[in-house]
Amino acid sequence: MSKPDIAKSRRYFKKAVLWLILAAALLAAAILFRTPLLRGVADLWIVDQPLQPADVIVVLGGGLQNRPFAAAQLYHQKLAPRLLLPDSRPSPTAELGLTRSDTELTRQILSSNQVESADVFVTPDLVRNTYEESRAVAAWALAHGTRRVIIPTDLFHTRRVRWIFEKQLHPLGIQVSVAAVSNREFTRKDWWQHEEGLITFQNEILKYAYYRLKY
Repeated sequence: MSKPDIAKSRRYFKKAVLWLILAAALLAAAILFRTPLLRGVADLWIVDQPLQPADVIVVLGGGLQNRPFAAAQLYHQKLAPRLLLPDSRPSPTAELGLTRSDTELTRQILSSNQVESADVFVTPDLVRNTYEESRAVAAWALAHGTRRVIIPTDLFHTRRVRWIFEKQLHPLGIQVSVAAVSNREFTRKDWWQHEEGLITFQNEILKYAYYRLKY
């Protein structure tokens, strides 16, 4: 090998070593500072808006372990006099009477948390997803002269909820406030340490991108 080739090989080797050192340093920093970094990622994603008195609290379908309980708490704090449930389409087992629908279970949870049944309303339209919930809530709110709604929902669900509900309700002059509800399995401070937290965050990123593209 000629001297120019040897010199060239040495330069490539030095560059490769420098890149390996840099990669190792970045990996070490990521490991060392992973806790504040991952907490920061969650804080940037989660939407948790200041709440003002509203006309109605919307209790979205799903999240039965968290959302109805948070809605009941906000109701007892006098942040809104009524609760609205988008009517979830019953599952095949619910249609056969073998199980109860999310709407029925939510009603029962609210009743168990001392929410007056007369203060609980259900949309006339059956819904299957967050987009259809936003449409059903918009129609109900417009028909009932609603000016402000509060939506408590799961930590990582908040960003998609705010986007789709503001898209549907703001043109009608209806203000939306989204409240982040702590999950029973994980919190914003330790979500990456739990399988449920990792799966939920990953799924919500994909769903948010899908909603922005489709709706």
